[in-house]
Amino acid sequence: MKRIATLLALTALSGCTLEPHFARPQPAVPPAWPAGDAYRTPTEAALPSVGYRDIFKDPNLQAIIAQALVNNQDLREAVANVASARAQFHVQRAALFPEVDAEAALTRRRSSGVSGATTGGATGTTGTTTTTAVSGNRDSTTYQVDAAVSAWEVDLFGRLRSETHSAFDLYLGQEAAARAARLLLVSEIAQAYFQLAADRSLLGVALDTEKSAEVTVKLTQARLDGGIAPRTDLRQAQTVLATARADEANQRTLVAQDRNALELLVGAHVADGLLPASIEAVDPLIGELPAGLDSGILLRRPDVVQAEYNLRAANARIGAARAAFFPRVSLTGLAGLASTSLSSLFTGGAFTWTVAPSVTLPIFDAGANAGNLRYAKAQRDLYLATYQKAIQTAFREVADALARRGTIDAQFAADQLNFDAAQDTLTLDIARYKQGIDPYLNTLDAQRTFYAARQTIANARLTKALNLVTLYQTLGGDQTLSDLPGTPEAKAALTQSQGAP
Repeated sequence: MKRIATLLALTALSGCTLEPHFARPQPAVPPAWPAGDAYRTPTEAALPSVGYRDIFKDPNLQAIIAQALVNNQDLREAVANVASARAQFHVQRAALFPEVDAEAALTRRRSSGVSGATTGGATGTTGTTTTTAVSGNRDSTTYQVDAAVSAWEVDLFGRLRSETHSAFDLYLGQEAAARAARLLLVSEIAQAYFQLAADRSLLGVALDTEKSAEVTVKLTQARLDGGIAPRTDLRQAQTVLATARADEANQRTLVAQDRNALELLVGAHVADGLLPASIEAVDPLIGELPAGLDSGILLRRPDVVQAEYNLRAANARIGAARAAFFPRVSLTGLAGLASTSLSSLFTGGAFTWTVAPSVTLPIFDAGANAGNLRYAKAQRDLYLATYQKAIQTAFREVADALARRGTIDAQFAADQLNFDAAQDTLTLDIARYKQGIDPYLNTLDAQRTFYAARQTIANARLTKALNLVTLYQTLGGDQTLSDLPGTPEAKAALTQSQGAP
């Protein structure tokens, strides 16, 4: 009973660790977002968790994202890393518990021997002695059942527990990395989708300008043939046509490249029916993302979460390094049943047991343990700096996106006014040229201005869309792993999206 009590006491002590107390560092960023002329007036104190479907409401884009969440190879790699970290944690955690092995054995022995008998008689003075040899075999059987514990370390000073904590934090950090990979993928797909939409719009602008320029060239050629217009008018009209044709060829290249980039992200072919027609068509299908006052929401960003868990893991490794200075207590035990008869194997008299504790005390290691402790502390400081830098980088990215978001509406309104004015000016200049009031140079300038205005407003729509993608990404986006490759949610989302228009 005393031995059992001693073992229980040792086991209870193994719950202690030498890890420094961990407290989440105060973020080295202001508590609120920047304010000023470049920023909107915030209306909420905190940003709710949103999914990509709340921002990207285009059913075609949602279908493409769902397809990518199943097929993208980067996500598969991230999920494999999560599974590997989880397995490593379970391996490390198993060291806290004794490994018990069972063994059953049957032993049969046969022994042989010789026994002698002596008989004697006497006749007169002569004596006779007779020896007779008798040989025989003896069989024996032994039944044995054992359960053994081999060199189980009693974690008195928390070395194994600290290493387990570190492995668990690294596992959680890999989960955060998988969320970061998912967030990046969704953002990149949305960016590629909107870029393709904008390039298709610019291709349409080039085609429209080319058709208009062809009509103008024919009209100018007719006026030249009739002696009404000089040859300079024809050459000026041809410059607009040539510019539009060059832009058309370039935009066709960009559209093809945009599709290639989108299909690389998706990891599969994207059906023609899912591709955007123009940036004007998808612009109304982009939701608004509210921005909050509290910069503490950055703590939920996957990259910041991963940095925090790496810091926690480094802090736990300090405990393991400290515990290395103290003795290690190991137990080896054997308990079993042995009998020469199977019927009496499980009786009380057949029970045997042995316990062999051992203690290892570090005496001289040439400073290895001290070096490991200094290294663990230095790693903790490294990951602390990495954590603070991750928050500062996140703050800067969100602040930049908010500055762009606060001014994009005013810029777009100005671009729209410029577009309307350029379109009206072109209509008036064409009419005045046909009536012979103004030279063709005025019409040429109006055509170029209108062409540039159409390109500008298409790019402004793209900038607005990409800004919302950036806000979605920098603020942390979705907080789930449920639709990563291999999960039922991912397959269900893909099946549902296949019916999207």
